[in-house]
Amino acid sequence: MSIEASPLRVEIQAQPGSSNTQAVTVTNPGQETVRIRATLSDWYLSRDGAPQFESPAPERAFAASEWVRFAPPEFTLEPGMKGIVRFTVTVPAGVEPGGYRTGILFELTPTTPEAAKGRQVLLKSRIATLVYVHVGQPPAAIELTNLEVRGAGEQTQVIAALKNRGRRTVRTKGNLIVYDGAGTAVAQIPLPDVPVLPESERDLAVSPNDPTRPLPAGQYRVELKLDVGMPELLVGETTLKVSR
Repeated sequence: MSIEASPLRVEIQAQPGSSNTQAVTVTNPGQETVRIRATLSDWYLSRDGAPQFESPAPERAFAASEWVRFAPPEFTLEPGMKGIVRFTVTVPAGVEPGGYRTGILFELTPTTPEAAKGRQVLLKSRIATLVYVHVGQPPAAIELTNLEVRGAGEQTQVIAALKNRGRRTVRTKGNLIVYDGAGTAVAQIPLPDVPVLPESERDLAVSPNDPTRPLPAGQYRVELKLDVGMPELLVGETTLKVSR
């Protein structure tokens, strides 16, 4: 038994006092009838970017769960069928500009006594749609606090530590450029598009290895050029040693 939700991410640009209605489609790709229960959840990202869910708390910074109304909260899907959950986000008047968020969790539960025996396993397959509510246009304020190489061989990663001091959620873009001892660029890797939440820290991990063109043994200079929506790029350098 399993369920699928689309989209898994919804981004809403809003102003204080405005309302916006969206929809999520939930699909049952399996061969058994399932019951779906939808709930709201606060969430944040760990340093490695994994979502961490929490019960809604109105006093929590940047939480938007109290702004959301949705329907239906429960429904049943037969094999191969789809259901639609519509939700409306109403931003309170007077809210400060910032990057707010909430999530809709879809939990699969059994519909027969036989399936109920596996309930604990089934609950682990819940899925979430993450909702970003961007209120206004607060300025981006991101710092690159560290750049280092971790791991070895195919597991090597360049880790950029980022600190968001502002109230705006930003997404990353840019390149990681690898230079050989002569100063020639031998690899250019696009950075992943990931969010950095307001007033939080996270690590951006990039592999400098191209499986189709492995780097020869030697020492390389690695340059990170990161665009987070500020007037200037964030730039950092570190050294990469490749051994065979």
